[in-house]
Amino acid sequence: MKVIGIDLAGTENRPTGFCIMNNKMNVKTKILYKDREIIKNILEEKPKIIAIDAPLSLPKGRKSLEQKSNIHLRECDRELLRNKIKFFPITLGPMRELTKRGIRLKKILNKKGFEVIEVYPGGAQDLLKIPRKSKSIEGLRKGLEMLGIRGLSENMTDHELDAVTSAFVAKLYLEKKYIAYGDNDEGVIIMPKL
Repeated sequence: MKVIGIDLAGTENRPTGFCIMNNKMNVKTKILYKDREIIKNILEEKPKIIAIDAPLSLPKGRKSLEQKSNIHLRECDRELLRNKIKFFPITLGPMRELTKRGIRLKKILNKKGFEVIEVYPGGAQDLLKIPRKSKSIEGLRKGLEMLGIRGLSENMTDHELDAVTSAFVAKLYLEKKYIAYGDNDEGVIIMPKL
């Protein structure tokens, strides 16, 4: 059983973290850029599930990100707020491109028969009581090792470590050790169950 975690960048010129995790929690990571590279790697690995760190849906009542609207949050975003987990709203500047890319990639992968879930590594790290990358990359790596993840190295980038976190949440999802923030009609974020 393999799962894939992706720390998706907003554009194809910026690095995307990509992680493959097996059922023994051994990981391999790499940096990818183009959507076609991401899809090619997924097709080669044939994972059970793909966890993407990017918004994969729009708020109810919002037709697009270009259209002016006072609707900015999904129910899953409101649940993050209620749990005091910091995040960037999907309608904020650079988040718009990330959201468009995430939705597009999810559609392509669903058509190819893959199950795709939305995850939020920063929020997951908060719940797992390990540092976010903005606090300490070294602390994040050590925290992931304490969870039993193997194959991490000191030269992994913050994008790779967030991809590892995403893969870990995908594994918890398959093991039914998760909480789904939001509702299925609008979109959910999968978080670790403590």
